Amino acid sequence: QVQLVESGGGLVQAGGSLRLSCAASVGTFRSNVMGWYRQAPGKQRELVATISSSGSTNYAGSVKGRFTISRDNAKNTVYLQMNSLKPEDTAVYYCNILTGWTPYSPILRWGQGTQVTVSS
Repeated sequence: QVQLVESGGGLVQAGGSLRLSCAASVGTFRSNVMGWYRQAPGKQRELVATISSSGSTNYAGSVKGRFTISRDNAKNTVYLQMNSLKPEDTAVYYCNILTGWTPYSPILRWGQGTQVTVSS
């Protein structure tokens, strides 16, 4: 059973920084694509960033240049460094891991989420 535990959320003023962490209990961590998503009140969950097993990264346009995703395979942990935070970054942030594929869609496992609130 894959488990993901996020931490590092909190309240920060606009322009500030936070670093989210997501620890995964999966033996194949180094082989798995990891991602961060977020969901603001009344909105759909959206992609923030992903990182492949080789370290290739992908970012949503709204966070590019401000957020950095990274991974430490020795610690089975993925990070999201968030700088220059804006009030519109306020959301619950979820970590996920790609564990496989069906013929039609990816198989994702999700963490419980961590709240990030940016005050203006």
